[in-house]
Amino acid sequence: MAYFDHASTGIPGLDRVIDDLRLGDNVVWQVDSVAEYRGVVEPFVQRALDDGRRVVYIRFASHEPLVEEAEHVGVYRVEAGQGFESFATAIHRLIAAEGNRVFYVFDCLTDLLQRWHSDLMIGNFFTVSCPFLYELETVAYFALIRNQHTFGTIAGIRGTTQLLLDLYDIDGRRYVHPLKVWDRYSPTMFFPHVLTGDTATSITSSAETARLFSSVDRGKDRPDHWHILLQQAQEALSAGQDQQREVADLLRSVLIVQGSRMAELCGRHLGLADLLAVATREIGTGLIGGKSVGMLMARAILAGDDRDRFADRLEPHDSFYLGADIFYTYIVENGWWKLRTRQKTAEGYLDCGRELQQRLLEGSFPARIREEFFRMLEHFGQSPIIVRSSSLLEDNFGNAFAGKYDSVFCANQGTPEQRYQAFEDAIRRVYASSMSAEALTYRRRRGLVDRDEQMAILVQRVSGDHHGDAFYPHAAGVGNSANLYVWDPDLDGGAGMMRLVCGLGTRAVDRTFHDYARIVSLDDPTRHQVSDPGERKKYSQRYVDVISLADNALVTVPLSAVTGHDIKTDWSLFLSPDAAALERLRARGQRPVPGPTVLDFEGLLSTTDFAALMRDMLAALSAAYDYPVDIEFTVNFASNGDYKINLVQCRPLQTRGLGEAVPMPQLHSPRDCLFATGGDFMGGNVRLPVEYVIYVRAAAYLALAEQDKHAVARQVGVLNRELKGNGVLLLGPGRWGTTTPSLGVPVSFADLSNVTAIGEVAFTDGGFAPELSYGSHFFADLVETGIFYVALFTGRPGVVFNEEWITGRPNLLLELDPQGAARAAVVHVARIEGLEVFSDVVTQRCICRVAGAAHSPWATTIVG
Repeated sequence: MAYFDHASTGIPGLDRVIDDLRLGDNVVWQVDSVAEYRGVVEPFVQRALDDGRRVVYIRFASHEPLVEEAEHVGVYRVEAGQGFESFATAIHRLIAAEGNRVFYVFDCLTDLLQRWHSDLMIGNFFTVSCPFLYELETVAYFALIRNQHTFGTIAGIRGTTQLLLDLYDIDGRRYVHPLKVWDRYSPTMFFPHVLTGDTATSITSSAETARLFSSVDRGKDRPDHWHILLQQAQEALSAGQDQQREVADLLRSVLIVQGSRMAELCGRHLGLADLLAVATREIGTGLIGGKSVGMLMARAILAGDDRDRFADRLEPHDSFYLGADIFYTYIVENGWWKLRTRQKTAEGYLDCGRELQQRLLEGSFPARIREEFFRMLEHFGQSPIIVRSSSLLEDNFGNAFAGKYDSVFCANQGTPEQRYQAFEDAIRRVYASSMSAEALTYRRRRGLVDRDEQMAILVQRVSGDHHGDAFYPHAAGVGNSANLYVWDPDLDGGAGMMRLVCGLGTRAVDRTFHDYARIVSLDDPTRHQVSDPGERKKYSQRYVDVISLADNALVTVPLSAVTGHDIKTDWSLFLSPDAAALERLRARGQRPVPGPTVLDFEGLLSTTDFAALMRDMLAALSAAYDYPVDIEFTVNFASNGDYKINLVQCRPLQTRGLGEAVPMPQLHSPRDCLFATGGDFMGGNVRLPVEYVIYVRAAAYLALAEQDKHAVARQVGVLNRELKGNGVLLLGPGRWGTTTPSLGVPVSFADLSNVTAIGEVAFTDGGFAPELSYGSHFFADLVETGIFYVALFTGRPGVVFNEEWITGRPNLLLELDPQGAARAAVVHVARIEGLEVFSDVVTQRCICRVAGAAHSPWATTIVG
């Protein structure tokens, strides 16, 4: 470098020892106290100001200030308590705004241990900040308290910084010992030097050097601060209650999160012993995320029931937790932090998100983390496991993130190396899902862009057993403590509901292909949603998700592929004779053995206390949360008929409630409305004004090629954006949001996120049928966004749909999207002034009509 690129420490003798500072240098001082650090900061700052430099002091620690505000000195207070990402991002932005050739002083980094309790994250912070400071040709001072950090942390910092200097005060004299001085050298540079005023004298005598170092405590490699905290917590178990509470509060702040409603709940239900049990199963450090917290707290609530109703019925869980710090370490060590920082900006939010999503699928993990992964997999052996997202914001009050992040089943078969590779790939998939367009759009729509969203991971042993060469639980599902879909006026929505399937619970949370879960209203569990026995087979489950041990994969198989196996309990709990099919066969003189069956869980619901127990569980959880809840569970039976419930997830159920009853309009003729139906809607009591109707014509859509059907979905997305802020009713054939275009329009939720109400219309000729998927991730999105849902089963008594109310009006598609001409025959947009959607939960009526209109002037088609 040229001489004008040199700078001074403010101590001339030290400048000669290290051949001056250079622009771009990061200088790390290892000291015994902050006072020692201040002794080298003061001359550095004064000399910088004398040379006309801009000085910036980054203040984040609790120790006394190192630099006072003055002319040409900028003092920035940066909050470290919100976590690594917000802290590192704030400092990155600050450095970028200050620009080139600024001189920096940072508070002592060791203070961050009291905020983050992780040496790993201090190393990560330095790793992401140091290169950026170097690029901008700054000079920056940092400090570490000696013997307070692991050798691994010091090694990482040594590998990144330009200068690493030991500073000692011994017998009233100050010594500096350069350990690393990048890109320069002298024969005496790496000797210790005594500082006397402005001079620095090298200590080259072996006798004097030996005497000096005999006074220095080099220390041994110490455990990570996190492990020291755990040891203190373990010791506190035998201490008094006050000390236990203090340590438990600290552990909760490190594992759960501070200052949230969930943290308050955990304070009431998770004690020190519970938290230690979690901590001993954590890999890495940091928060364990919302999904893990919800599962643990729900189990603690049920196990602590004052009437002891649930503990004996709970299957023990076997879980590990990958701390959120691993997510950041993965990004930092693979060199993607700059990309992550750009993704946090408005300009790079989606574009950089796409790039980062791809990168996250390709990185490698540090050796120390890989070893912990191996040990965890040795614990699980060849049991199938599931790798689940558990981000900070997930499963929290107000933001469920239902279905936004991935969960990955690992069949966990093969050699240890094969099983390990599959596990690592699963982690990468979960990490990458945090940058998916759907997740990013959700966060932006919910106003969470600036919130710290770290991705922790929950690893669970899959609940179930071997049945042939497949692994699955007998039953699984979701349960809600409040039932907003009551299809009969006599049902009690406050009793809750279940969405129940055979096999893995994936078919309960997703909108499935040609399949239906059993909807159970817990106040009357044997009452069927479909009143006609002849239709029950049609609206039942016919496929099962299982883990194939032979294929080493999650697979979907026909129900008949599992009913032939011994499942170590009585199949009559799940299967019932298909009375309608048997009657048809008898009419033809046929008597098949065995007879046709339907998967309806009738035996489970009528001969066991399972439904009553689930109702009580949901009520207990809802009472503890003081809020409706949404759970995921499995059920496994023993050969003696005993059963266990594995509660794998619990979160607040986002719901607007039923709302106050609204006056319902009277219909004098079926022509008076766009549609009317008895039941089959979700969203409570409403009176919703809508001005625009987007309608996908069933017959025209059916005739399209699959690629063109996806184009229709994209067209709906364009209209969703163009009509944002207006009252919009979206109607179409079959299931919105399906991945299978033959079942409906394959929109993503972002494509319909701005509409007021959606309707799914049956179209028998095309095989399109609605699916009232209450309890699914799709329904959670509707509730969170406040979108009303109605299913129109055209052909059923009492169901009216007057299509010409829409198609008899001008199609506004091209006005809204001039590029939409190719889809104008399929997508019709009509403006209908005064149109309103009415619903009443008690009478189970839903009507869409123009307010005050006696009847429609449009030609009418009445179905039903």
